[in-house]
Amino acid sequence: MTDETKKNGTDEEINETVVDLEAEAPVEETETAEAEFAEPDPIDLLREENEKQRDQLLRLAAEMENLRRRTARDVKDAKAYAVTAFARDMLGVSDNLRRALDAIPEEKRSEEIKGFIEGMEMTERSMLTGLERHGVKKIEADGARFDPHFHQAMFEVPNPEIPANTVVQVVQAGYMIGERVLRPAMVGVSKGGPKADVAPSTAEGEKPE
Repeated sequence: MTDETKKNGTDEEINETVVDLEAEAPVEETETAEAEFAEPDPIDLLREENEKQRDQLLRLAAEMENLRRRTARDVKDAKAYAVTAFARDMLGVSDNLRRALDAIPEEKRSEEIKGFIEGMEMTERSMLTGLERHGVKKIEADGARFDPHFHQAMFEVPNPEIPANTVVQVVQAGYMIGERVLRPAMVGVSKGGPKADVAPSTAEGEKPE
């Protein structure tokens, strides 16, 4: 076999290989295209839809639970504080009764008006007892450390023997209704004395209950 024959034979083999590759290429491209446009698995679609429905149900359940808690809290507050305005007005009446009693001097408290005075005192006690049944309680301020959440300072009393910021006089009693301040106590506060001891919980940076 001559060199020319060998050369021709090699060229023919190369041409056949190129033809074979070109013939196989469309098949591979067709398979790839079919894979790209193949329909998704129905089971995967169902699983995805199931996850979406489950997430929606969990969110709805959480919202309903929050709504239930808010409603229960609102109902509780409505029951506890429904008489707030009425109680505040009744405290004004009670204050007037106490002022009337305090205005009567000791030398005038004769037997003639003793029954009248006792009747007014009974009326005052009955009114305060009725308010207490509805959650209204008096703030015990006398001798306590001044607390701006419960007390309203009206004046200061210099006294070096009493710790500073101690309530030494109550001008008007304060009251709570439930856990809220219905009316702060109007008080006189000491000054000039030794610094009051700080509660351990407050000193450590914790909020007092």
